[in-house]
Amino acid sequence: MDDGQAVRNLLFNSTQLQRLIINLHTLTGIWANIFDGSGRDLQIRNAHSCFCQSIHATAEGDARCKECDVRAVQECRACGNEGIYPYHCHAGLREYLLPIFEGGVPIAYLVFGQLLDESPRVQQWGRTQGLLDWYEGDREQLRREFFQLRQCSAEEITAFAEVLEALASYIQLEGIIRSAEYTDVQKLEMYLDQHYMEPLSLQRISADLHMGTTKLCSLAKKFSDGKTVTQLISLRRVNAAKKMLVSSNCPISDVAGAVGFSDYNYFTRIFKANTGMTPRAFRKSHEEFLESSQ
Repeated sequence: MDDGQAVRNLLFNSTQLQRLIINLHTLTGIWANIFDGSGRDLQIRNAHSCFCQSIHATAEGDARCKECDVRAVQECRACGNEGIYPYHCHAGLREYLLPIFEGGVPIAYLVFGQLLDESPRVQQWGRTQGLLDWYEGDREQLRREFFQLRQCSAEEITAFAEVLEALASYIQLEGIIRSAEYTDVQKLEMYLDQHYMEPLSLQRISADLHMGTTKLCSLAKKFSDGKTVTQLISLRRVNAAKKMLVSSNCPISDVAGAVGFSDYNYFTRIFKANTGMTPRAFRKSHEEFLESSQ
């Protein structure tokens, strides 16, 4: 399988993924993360132990971690591994990859680890010290952080891996991560259609779509006759609100919340700017129209 087959554009729900990863850590104390098909961290959250944070805090350490992630994914893909793939990271910690498939092809990877095995901690620290001759930070602090890392038995790892296999299936079935062979404009339109009711910011949209905010703003104006991303989100919310106002008797404040507006007064102002009337007046005018047509 070549890289063109394995590395695809991804659409993913960062909010759901973040919640899943946080819940996993809360329940198990084990750090998990998500890589794309090339081994790049999707930056769902800062899922690093104190030891790994110290490594990442240096330019050399950050580069070594990223190189290690990419190499692990390449090795996992090369051996055709469909289950859990164990490896040692560049600092000697135990890490585990689990592919997330779409159409039989791995499009992303669940990764968990930053763990020690069952051998004596002192022995493992000795091995790690030999791998960190480049590290120029506080060695004593790093040693203390290393000895705080969790030590897991083979049985614990197997149990956690089985839980993650179920999670990977859930992520796939729910479409929380999926590949997308679309243009950037299509990806932006689809994303806004799917997420307009959620709390959105340029930073979140940019991260989820893997594009810079400047490009994002330019794309929005390109396909919408000059509208901003914020205006496009508001328009989708207003259109959804119009349908709810016509088809239900929900309180207007509930309609506002359902389509993504947390502030009722702001919702009223945006609705009026887009339709020329308040939500209450819009609902009333529709009711009057129905009555007159009967």
